[in-house]
Amino acid sequence: MQRGTDPPAGRALTLGTRSQTIAFVVLVIALAVAPFFTYPLFLMEFMCFALFALAFNLLIGYVGLLSFGHALYFGWASYLSAYAAKSWGLSPELSILVGTATAAVLGAIAGSLAIRRQGIYFAMITLALAQMMYFVALRVKFTGGEDGIQTVPRGHLFGVVNLSNDMAMYFLVLVIFLGGFLLIHRIIHSPFGEVLKAIRENELRTISLGYKVDRYKLMAFVLSATLAGLAGATKALVVQIASLTDVYWPMSGEVVLMTLVGGLGTVFGPIVGSFVILSMQYKLAWMGQWVLVIQGVIFVACVLLFRRGLVGELAHWLRIRL
Repeated sequence: MQRGTDPPAGRALTLGTRSQTIAFVVLVIALAVAPFFTYPLFLMEFMCFALFALAFNLLIGYVGLLSFGHALYFGWASYLSAYAAKSWGLSPELSILVGTATAAVLGAIAGSLAIRRQGIYFAMITLALAQMMYFVALRVKFTGGEDGIQTVPRGHLFGVVNLSNDMAMYFLVLVIFLGGFLLIHRIIHSPFGEVLKAIRENELRTISLGYKVDRYKLMAFVLSATLAGLAGATKALVVQIASLTDVYWPMSGEVVLMTLVGGLGTVFGPIVGSFVILSMQYKLAWMGQWVLVIQGVIFVACVLLFRRGLVGELAHWLRIRL
């Protein structure tokens, strides 16, 4: 029996690896040529939100920790990046680093508190911390309150490349997005990533094997927050504004929706989900608040009919057929 079952398993593994490689190559080519056919600003926003969703998926999809407060890291990184560029006059690369570092610090603080609880309690702690920081952003002066930080200069990359040119800015965002994607891919396929998956599947058994589970959770939390901050810091330079929208709780809900629509715990799912949700917001902007109703319907449909998400269902179908 073992002889009969081994080859299909091997073929499935090879197929998955080959499929991911092909999908990545197609993604790179598509994004490289897309700005010549589509509005670059939309594509840059899409890549920022896709990186945000990938960072969130690292935590929920591979560790099993549901955070309702990821807007905290995305939004505050956006604020600090924008402030560093506009008020401190830092170069774009340093501004993005300032925002990303801010998210890492906030992630370490929030994570050290949140990982002490599990399930809904963990989720509520992350939401509470995010709401606290939302009100801080509303009150402190440097954030601009309800007006936010506007007319953020993009500056010159390394003092040479003028990022006010949309095409130059686009390829910087593309490099950041692909770098973040490859880093996450490496994490989830490393021994560290295997421990994270073990924690997701059976935390008590992982503890019995001698792993310091809380330490792994905290590291995953900080990595997720840092990459979410990288996305937020980059977005601030792309759209040249940092506002309360980025730190408000609906932003946390939006990234949950993007991840679920694309496919929880899949490599490319958050990217597809981000594209679907962002495209809907752009195309249906004329409908105003009714867009939220449509998003709610999509969320319910995914939960009831496509529990694996779009990419998850496609991968499942291919495994069955091949």
